Amino acid sequence: MSEIADTPVPVTAAGPAPVPTSGVQTVHEAYSFACMKCGYGWEQAYAIEHHVDGKGEPFIMYTVNGERVPSPLSNPTCLNCGGHVVRIMRAGQVSTVLGTIDRLYHHRIAPGIAGPVPAGENAPRPPKQRRVPSHDSPGPVAVDASERRRGLLSRLRAFFRRS
Repeated sequence: MSEIADTPVPVTAAGPAPVPTSGVQTVHEAYSFACMKCGYGWEQAYAIEHHVDGKGEPFIMYTVNGERVPSPLSNPTCLNCGGHVVRIMRAGQVSTVLGTIDRLYHHRIAPGIAGPVPAGENAPRPPKQRRVPSHDSPGPVAVDASERRRGLLSRLRAFFRRS
């Protein structure tokens, strides 16, 4: 008996009772997801099981491959970076975008274009000649007056000094 309500309470020895599967309505839905943090996109199909609890209240369970998963609508998580800023779209959106990107950036190569490479065609070239430094040590070097590149302002000053 329950000490609070003075009514008999059945005691279960092994945890919570399993969810009854009789009369379960299952709906299959698929969603597309795109992470706004890392740009990763994916699609996932869910089996949505509609149940009724002991009080007669309906509740929903989302399953993927027979395994219970949290609702993708409440707090979706990116499979790539773990971020929670995820956009949910109707099914097929990600595959459509990926297909378009694939067609734009991955050009098809016709078979038989590549042939044998003639010998000597890809011969190594001699290295380019490097300029010999005008000084012996590394670091800043004094520039002669003849080598100095003068800016516009200094050229204008010199021009007006002469006149």
